[in-house]
Amino acid sequence: MSGPIVIKIGGTTLEDRASAPALWRALASLHASHAGGVVLVHGGGKAVDRHLDRLGFTTRRRDGIRITPPDQLDEITGVLAGRINKSVVGSLIAAGAKAVGLCLGDGQAVPTKKTDRYSFDPGRVGQIEIGVAEPGNLLRVLLSGGFLPVLSSIGIDPHGEFLNVNADDAAAGVAAMLKAEALVLLTDVSGILDGQKRLVPQADARRVDGMIESGEISGGMIPKARAAVETARNIGAPVVILSGNDPSALSDWASGKLVGTRITPGA
Repeated sequence: MSGPIVIKIGGTTLEDRASAPALWRALASLHASHAGGVVLVHGGGKAVDRHLDRLGFTTRRRDGIRITPPDQLDEITGVLAGRINKSVVGSLIAAGAKAVGLCLGDGQAVPTKKTDRYSFDPGRVGQIEIGVAEPGNLLRVLLSGGFLPVLSSIGIDPHGEFLNVNADDAAAGVAAMLKAEALVLLTDVSGILDGQKRLVPQADARRVDGMIESGEISGGMIPKARAAVETARNIGAPVVILSGNDPSALSDWASGKLVGTRITPGA
């Protein structure tokens, strides 16, 4: 069985009701036509922000990462692993896909631990554990049965406690774990833009680092671009960043057209 295509969806793409039906149909079609199937990883930060704001919580981010205090984690989990996950599953089922909703920790599909990669304490933020014995087995079982796994970016640590994992990092980890044929990051823009807001059709690690240092890549695009570079190296293939608000972009990419920004496993 060939490797799956891992697709990450988030931002306004999850909330754009006008383009959403066409996007779900494009995802269902790609899952049906690709021999390895599709694994979908989703975020939902905008919905989480609104929910926390209604409850009177303060939302803080640093380096594009949501600071996750323990007293906010249950609420974040409820939105991501509950309402949004099941909404995505329902939309894909309506589009004809056999979608199954999971969080990263279900069945130990994607092992996670509290992150140690930052110079600051982000709270209950997790990271994928690559190299844990037999990771991803549940996902392979589902894919072999024709199911489309839909993963919320909520992990479960070895003690059974929830972790909030950045969805871009989660998608990168899943792609590396499953030896994916490709990773597609659907975002609110057409790809990585330079300082003049022009699309960058291709970039390697050196150019991404330079654009982060110059400020051309900022905010939530920082972890997205870094995840793309890391995954391109791990799977030895390009990672593409596409517009999720234009369903034709995914179809065009699947048909071999050059769209979005390709991150290559260069130096």
